[in-house]
Amino acid sequence: MGKLDGRGYVQRAQGRGISRRTSVDISSVTIAVAGVAGTLGGALLTQRGSERAKRLEIELVRNHEEVRDARSLRRTCYAELNRDARQFTTALNRHLHIMRERGVEKTDSDALEEAKNAHRDRYSEAQMIAPEEVLRQASGVNHALTQVYGQIKRLERSAPEPGETLESAARAQYEVWETLRTMRSAMRHDLGVSQED
Repeated sequence: MGKLDGRGYVQRAQGRGISRRTSVDISSVTIAVAGVAGTLGGALLTQRGSERAKRLEIELVRNHEEVRDARSLRRTCYAELNRDARQFTTALNRHLHIMRERGVEKTDSDALEEAKNAHRDRYSEAQMIAPEEVLRQASGVNHALTQVYGQIKRLERSAPEPGETLESAARAQYEVWETLRTMRSAMRHDLGVSQED
């Protein structure tokens, strides 16, 4: 305890001095703690923000890669479907010429079957990949090709349906080319190669 001056102010002054020192010390500590917390908190927030930005960037890159991969897959599928549909159409035409010129041999039938099977496989793949508009056009081509194929096989077996002749089959086969052009245009439009419908 301190000395009293007669009025008792010394003790209170010392008491206030202790309170002031304690108050100043607590304020200094509080400010220091707040400063450290702010610095650490700012660093933590900056780090979390940076991590979030990095995650968003990675997600953006992944999405871009997925879009690019999907387009590449569609491009390959479309090129193969277009090629195989055209080859099937050509094989049908060739088979019709063979039927007019001579009898069909096993190798001729095998070549037609091979073209038909290749087209069937590509069309099946397109059914899983192509968007609705392209699939609608591809379905039209597939339907037209299988109709001509059916006519040719019935004519080959000498069991045509009413109105089926080599000439009607040739006309139907020739009309497939227009459906092929429509399908190709839809594919090109989907890939962004052509803006024409």
